[in-house]
Amino acid sequence: ACGLVKNLALMVYITVGSAAYPILEFLEEWGTENFEEISPAVIPQSTKIFVNGCWVGIHRDPDMLVKTLRRLRRRVDVNTKVGVVRDIRLKELRIYTDYGRCSRPLFIVEKQRLLIKKRDIHALQQRESTEVGGWHELVSKGFIEYIDTEEEETTMISMTINDLVQARLNPEDAYSGCYTHCEIHPSLILGVCASIIPFPDHNQSPRNTYQSA
Repeated sequence: ACGLVKNLALMVYITVGSAAYPILEFLEEWGTENFEEISPAVIPQSTKIFVNGCWVGIHRDPDMLVKTLRRLRRRVDVNTKVGVVRDIRLKELRIYTDYGRCSRPLFIVEKQRLLIKKRDIHALQQRESTEVGGWHELVSKGFIEYIDTEEEETTMISMTINDLVQARLNPEDAYSGCYTHCEIHPSLILGVCASIIPFPDHNQSPRNTYQSA
């Protein structure tokens, strides 16, 4: 094999799609203006709203809209597989509910701290093996959320919890001062072939690529 070889990550989830009309209703309720209500002069100063690639209107307060959408997604009031992508440079907010997108789970981080705490992990460990819903409970409580490939471009992901600790203790030397997510485990960024390579972080990157082909 030659060239770039792409592998699905171990925890990847391919979205099966969900209805777009709940999102369209939400946008209408939260101040999205359609083309019948606006003049062309206000479009350059506003953020354009796209749902599955279709331009549905504009919004004058995209910060509030994005925060509200993500909060509802973490509370499962909105489908957890919905993608919310804000492109500040292009003044666009792109929302995806379609199928076929690659997404993967990540821990949610706020103020450089994981939202999941030790007591939550202990509660999971004490569950009976016959009980169902352990993983879905983590998602519904807002500890984990699914991020698709396009939304991942707008997030800051720490590789380990130690990165978050260092960012709090030494903010001047930290790689980032505003982590939004944390990997569940560093190995989950790899595919099946790459994950069986012993000590891949001690190899030249082309060697890992050849082994994964």
